[in-house]
Amino acid sequence: MKSEFSHIDKAGNPTMVDVSEKKITRRVARAQAIVFLGKKILSEIRNNELITRKGPVFQTAIIAGVMGAKKTAEIIPLCHPLGLEDCQVHIKIKGKRAYIESLATITSKTGVEMEALTAATVAALTIYDMCKALSHDIIIEEIKLLEKRGGKTDYKRG
Repeated sequence: MKSEFSHIDKAGNPTMVDVSEKKITRRVARAQAIVFLGKKILSEIRNNELITRKGPVFQTAIIAGVMGAKKTAEIIPLCHPLGLEDCQVHIKIKGKRAYIESLATITSKTGVEMEALTAATVAALTIYDMCKALSHDIIIEEIKLLEKRGGKTDYKRG
């Protein structure tokens, strides 16, 4: 029985994907997380930043997102450990939501989708953690891959 899942071997056991025969190409992935903040938290934001007792929320979330991307292989089973060449995290407030966008880049045999998704997710969780004392109405609404380039197939949402 052949599985369509890349991380399952012929016997049905979990396995790391063998990338030894793949070509080295520039790989880029963009991901997004959307966090509903609510009125209470929005009322505290000044100059596109929120300062709590724990410090500047969005600046801390950006750093945490990059750190998370760098540790993806340590927390997601069977992910290849990668030396990222670049990882960017940006946060914009629109309405009652924080839009977190991450970009991960590497020249390698495997992609960086999981690193981009992890960066956006960790940034969203950091916002939640730092703001929960102000309100528990925070909702991490959505985490998604927006785009990936390089490798066998490219992908762009929508």
